[in-house]
Amino acid sequence: MIYNFINSILNLLNEANDFLWTYIIIGLLIFSALYFTIRTRGVQFVLLKDMIRIMLGQDKKKEKIPQDKTKGKYISSFGAFTVSLSSRVGTGNLAGVASAIFVGGPGAVFWMWIMALFGAATAFVESTLAQLYKRRGKDSFYGGPAYYMQKGLHRKWMGIVFAILITTTFGMAYQVIQSNTLCDSLSNAIGIDRISIGVALTICTLIIIFGGIHRITGFSNKIVPAMTLGYLLLALYIVFSNIDLLPSVFKQIIDGAFGLEQVTGGTLGAAMMQGIKRGLFSNEAGEGSAPNAAAVADTSHPVKQGLVQALGVFVDTLIICTCTAFIILISGARTSGADGILLTTKAIESQVGEWGKYFMTAAIFLFAYSTIIGNYFYGEANIRFVTKRGIAVTLFRIITGGVVMVGAIVSLQTAWSFADIMMGLMTIFNLIAILLLSNKVFFLLRNYISQKKAGKEPEFHRNMMPDIEKDIECWD
Repeated sequence: MIYNFINSILNLLNEANDFLWTYIIIGLLIFSALYFTIRTRGVQFVLLKDMIRIMLGQDKKKEKIPQDKTKGKYISSFGAFTVSLSSRVGTGNLAGVASAIFVGGPGAVFWMWIMALFGAATAFVESTLAQLYKRRGKDSFYGGPAYYMQKGLHRKWMGIVFAILITTTFGMAYQVIQSNTLCDSLSNAIGIDRISIGVALTICTLIIIFGGIHRITGFSNKIVPAMTLGYLLLALYIVFSNIDLLPSVFKQIIDGAFGLEQVTGGTLGAAMMQGIKRGLFSNEAGEGSAPNAAAVADTSHPVKQGLVQALGVFVDTLIICTCTAFIILISGARTSGADGILLTTKAIESQVGEWGKYFMTAAIFLFAYSTIIGNYFYGEANIRFVTKRGIAVTLFRIITGGVVMVGAIVSLQTAWSFADIMMGLMTIFNLIAILLLSNKVFFLLRNYISQKKAGKEPEFHRNMMPDIEKDIECWD
């Protein structure tokens, strides 16, 4: 009886998930990415040099916000970049890419690339809006889609719905996925039972998140660059050791995306669906999550953080996800029948030996743990939107620890279906909002470029937009 009920729920979730993605979300994602790319004249390509310069902090030496308002504390563009990257870079880059290839074939990689190239414009728009409408907190800035829905669209109800969706998605569903993957990987590698690992992981998570945003950014600033560099070095070693196989890898990807076999066999749609869906799960462009991190940055112009967050999409998908895909396709492990993180682990182990399994265990720990921390931050930022009561944040921190513990012992099937639906609903709300507010971003971009042409380091003040000056708080 209970088994049948659970199966019915799972089937209902899967049907709702398929309908939502097939008929609504993919079309909206593609339209938004192309529209923003055209209207910004390819900002993600033409200002690539600026993205790197700003991310490295070469545009300024110190904050410009008065010290008495922030008590000397601020978060740099790089700090905000690493917080968002800590959520982007996770099991999606290792297990998500493998699952996309397992279900949709090598062609899924091509569609991940396409969505990253054009979706970076969407990331630019949403993160620029987050900066424009950010608020000033006691120790740092805060903001995100819920705030630009409230202040920009004057639809607080929309912001509340989004805040609930993102808190449920990142604060619960995604945490189960990350925790489960991490505990499964450690348990298989070192033989410790999942419950013990879950307890240790929960304690470590609570220590970090009870430290607040400055401890979170401090953690992310150290862990994210290190773990990304380590994984990239291993991936590059494997790729260059098999350089003669790269033409074959690219052929698999292109044939999988456009080949006659895929069209007649009905797998072309699967490749596109998996590439777009898992690409979004990994790089989050348009989902509405990264703007929460973008809003905390101290910068002199909203466009600057929009550019930095667009760079994050490139790093996540075009570099890290591509490395995972190349390793899998070079190794031939995709025909082994393995899926998810097991497929990626088999691929690496086949290239570097048994120690590759232990490297992957460490990588999964760092990737998944940093993502758990980044996911928590998104939830907290939106809890603060719904209610200002400190007890709510404390309760959410405790719930996060509990959810991480639950992830150590439950099955992923329900969590994945639920997470996909929540992610889809979040994306719909966010894309509608940024499409309606996009003219503000186009104005800011023109303002930024005109100052650059005049030889100035771009700065923004709210009196430059008198029609919405009353809705802007942090740009005196």
